[in-house]
Amino acid sequence: SWQGGRVLCDTVSCSIPCSHPLPAPAGGCCPTCTGCLHEGVARAEGDVFSPSNGNCTVCVCLAGNVSCLSPECPPGSCPSPSPADCCSCHPEKCNFRGHTYAHGARFSLDGDDCTTCVCQRGEVECSFTPCPMLDCPQHQRHLGPGQCCSTCRDPPAPAGCFLDDNGVEFPVGQIWSPGDPCELCICQADGSVSCQRMDCVEKCPYPIRIPGQCCPDCSAGCTYMGRIFSNNETFPSALDPCLSCICLVR
Repeated sequence: SWQGGRVLCDTVSCSIPCSHPLPAPAGGCCPTCTGCLHEGVARAEGDVFSPSNGNCTVCVCLAGNVSCLSPECPPGSCPSPSPADCCSCHPEKCNFRGHTYAHGARFSLDGDDCTTCVCQRGEVECSFTPCPMLDCPQHQRHLGPGQCCSTCRDPPAPAGCFLDDNGVEFPVGQIWSPGDPCELCICQADGSVSCQRMDCVEKCPYPIRIPGQCCPDCSAGCTYMGRIFSNNETFPSALDPCLSCICLVR
């Protein structure tokens, strides 16, 4: 204003009749209520939007004011990824074989632990319980009553003696020669093998060796220089041609 040649200036007092005004436009000094500034974002008049921290909240810009509405979900509802139907998800219970199960409940089938079931939104999903791997042969596996998975039985007690070198199994009490005719082995009751060498009682100076027998035969004749002579048979000496020998069986 002008008073007596002096100019007096006062700061313009802005009246802001809204809660979320837009900043003053270029060349102006007062904010305007023809839009909304919400969370640092300018919104046009009548703009409908969702805030950054709420999926189901809806806001509207009217004359510089921002009004937000959040739906009231009834008890028992569950969240939904869609803002349009954030309260439409209601977990359903499962009716299964005469029983009612809540959503997410887990239970066993037929009262055993072989099958596990779960209630998912009114539907029952069941799966078999995985069994561990067994390191025993098939004939030693056993499935007991009420069991889901087979277990390994203890191997049967030895019914004889098993020899790993040739794969022959001898029954308990069996006597055999392992290759040396002077050695005899017997299969013990506990599956072990006991072997013992035989001593020949009859001895003769020129024995006849019979293949497969331990002790020589002294009654069949004589063995001399690789030849076999019968009892009372005479033959020249291999050391002195002037000497004559005779086979005498004692």
